Amino acid sequence: MYDHIGLRVADLDASMRFYTAVLAPLGYVLCSNGDGYAGFGPKGEPALWLHLNKGRKADGAHIAFRAKDHDAVKTFHSEGLKSGGRDNGGAGPRRDYSPTYYAAFLIDPDGNNVEAVCT
Repeated sequence: MYDHIGLRVADLDASMRFYTAVLAPLGYVLCSNGDGYAGFGPKGEPALWLHLNKGRKADGAHIAFRAKDHDAVKTFHSEGLKSGGRDNGGAGPRRDYSPTYYAAFLIDPDGNNVEAVCT
């Protein structure tokens, strides 16, 4: 759970394509965009902000998005792979986290580790 997160990205268009694809199965959309930024979240409530980074590439961050069910986690992962993400752990149970933890992991175009999780 979070209020908002901001990530610096090297290629805003590539990152917008990636996040549009991976967040759609989780129920999130592009809410706002302009010169050098984009905001995603529930309709009208952006909570993930992407900012074009004109300087040094930032170190990667980890973000976990809640998913409503296992199918949404699977779709998050498959759409992410089609949209420029790299596999960092396919959809499946993560019993070492908890008995009901089901997640998938991707590396986004800027090296951030993004996860969809259903518990």
